[in-house]
Amino acid sequence: MSFKHFGKAALLVAVMASCGKNRVEVTQSGLKYQIHEQADEKSRKGKVGDVLTLHLTLMNSKDSVLRDTHKEGAPFQMLLQVPPFKGSFEEGLTMLGKGDSATFYVSADSLFTRNMQPMPPGVTKGSDIGIAVKILNVQSEDEYKKAQAADFDKQKGVDAKVISDYLAKNNLTGKAQKTANGVYVVTTQPGTGAAPMAGDDISVNYTGKLMNGKVFDSNLTNPQAGGKPFQLKVGVGMVIPGWEEGIMKMHKGEKATLIIPSGLAYGPRGNPTIPANSVLIFDIDLLDVQKGKPGQMAPPQMPQQQQPGQ
Repeated sequence: MSFKHFGKAALLVAVMASCGKNRVEVTQSGLKYQIHEQADEKSRKGKVGDVLTLHLTLMNSKDSVLRDTHKEGAPFQMLLQVPPFKGSFEEGLTMLGKGDSATFYVSADSLFTRNMQPMPPGVTKGSDIGIAVKILNVQSEDEYKKAQAADFDKQKGVDAKVISDYLAKNNLTGKAQKTANGVYVVTTQPGTGAAPMAGDDISVNYTGKLMNGKVFDSNLTNPQAGGKPFQLKVGVGMVIPGWEEGIMKMHKGEKATLIIPSGLAYGPRGNPTIPANSVLIFDIDLLDVQKGKPGQMAPPQMPQQQQPGQ
């Protein structure tokens, strides 16, 4: 069955009297769902190629929460694609418009086996995954990109003011070197060795902090790092862009503080330990620089979260 027919079937089943809301319904393809809120049945619904901004909560068959974006500091964004199997979550999203909410019940076997992923803890074969969603926005890819660009430009101004105030408050205004894209590098101990270039292997100690001084990560205290220096190939996308841009202004043996605007860090999405649109501070000790060999540029192992359309 084509996606076009999926969408029509789903929309036909979704039209119900208000007294029927929260009743479990089933589409012709077998997707079970409950509509909780539907602001306007004639409103624009999601279709293939649209970018959806939504909050979602994943639950196992015992209603234990597996994931909840409400607690992650930012909503989930996705490019709506053709449903990969009958009764998929993507089919259900074609029922909803901005402001609508629903819960979909998707076969765990189809969801994970088809993606060649192991069943997560708490999920058993033959059970359903409950996916509760609240649609915050429905945009075409072009609309999304334009909105992102506008938000990015606005946030650049906000970040610039935050950084300027921080530098002034800490008497660093004349000591900070600004890179082309707005990362500030404050050298605290000069280094005399080589400056890393894209493709070089480096070894560093680092501590990452929010602007209020709260430490969110450090290889010196992170149990997974075991206190060992962090090693990476610089300039190939293994870390946030601001890290790479700042470090490539340093020299072997140098210690510096990097002040990174949010657009070169985790941006409007943040992560579980970093709020959205956070300017970040990293104390870096560049321990070693080893020149990379031609043709040995490592693929990214710590990529940023991909945005729709990229």
